[in-house]
Amino acid sequence: MPLSIAIITQNEEENLPACLESATFADQIVVVDSDSTDNTVKIASEFGCDVSVEKWRGFGPQKQFAIDKCRNKWVLVLDADERIPHETALVIEDIVLNRSDTVAGYSFPRKNYFQGRWIRHLGWWPDRIIRLFKKDLGWMTEALVHESIEVSGPVEALDVPIEHFTESRLDRILIKIDRYSTLGAREAFDEGKKTSICSAAVRAVLTFFQDYFLKLGILDGAQGFVLSITDSVNKFFKYAKLNELNRQAKSGDGDN
Repeated sequence: MPLSIAIITQNEEENLPACLESATFADQIVVVDSDSTDNTVKIASEFGCDVSVEKWRGFGPQKQFAIDKCRNKWVLVLDADERIPHETALVIEDIVLNRSDTVAGYSFPRKNYFQGRWIRHLGWWPDRIIRLFKKDLGWMTEALVHESIEVSGPVEALDVPIEHFTESRLDRILIKIDRYSTLGAREAFDEGKKTSICSAAVRAVLTFFQDYFLKLGILDGAQGFVLSITDSVNKFFKYAKLNELNRQAKSGDGDN
C-alpha cells in the first residue's frame, strides 16, 4: 500500500528481520543506520529497504531524518525491536486506502514484552503512542532521548496494538542505561537544571517505590522487580551525571 515506514538502527541484526517481515504491507521502508558494526545494513539492503547511513544526531533528529526520506503521504514510525501484528496491519491498510482525510494521526496501544513476559503494569500498558500520521502534518520532537511524534490536527486512538520486544539481556540493559542516562543528563544540563548526589539517590529510591508498588510492578513477577530496579538505576545515573556536568562546568568557569 502507499505507506512509508521509517526505522532507525544501530547494531540491530537480531531484531530487524522480524520487524521488516511484519512491515511487508508498506511499499517503502526507510532504514537510517548509524555506525552499525554488524549485519544490520546488509539485512536492510537485501530486504529492499531504502537505506541511508547517517552520523548519530540523537533519537528525535535521527528519526526526523528518516521521516524526511519517506515519499508517501502516510508515514509509520517503528523501532527495530517492534512488530506490527496482522490485525494491526489490516487496520492501517484500511486507514491509508479508505478512511477520510479529517484525521491527521493515529495512536496505538503498545504491548511491551520483557524476558518473554507481557508487562501489564509499571505504566507499560497500554503505553499509548502516536506512530501513524500524515507526513505534512507530523514531526518528531528534537529530544535527544524519549522523543515523541507531534501532529497538527485530530488524532484518533486505535485499539489494535504495536508489539515491542524490549531488550531483555542484563548486560545489554546496563549499556542502554549508560547511554540513556548520559543523553538524559545532557538534555537536563542544556535546560539549566541542577542536582546533587543526595538528590540523585533520593530520586532513585522514590522511582523504585513508585514503579514496584504504586504502579504495581510487583504484579509482573520477577520481570517487574528487575524493571523497577533498572529504572531506578537509570534515574540515579542520569542525575549523578547531571551533577558531574555541572561540577565540570563550574570548574571550567573557575579556570577561565
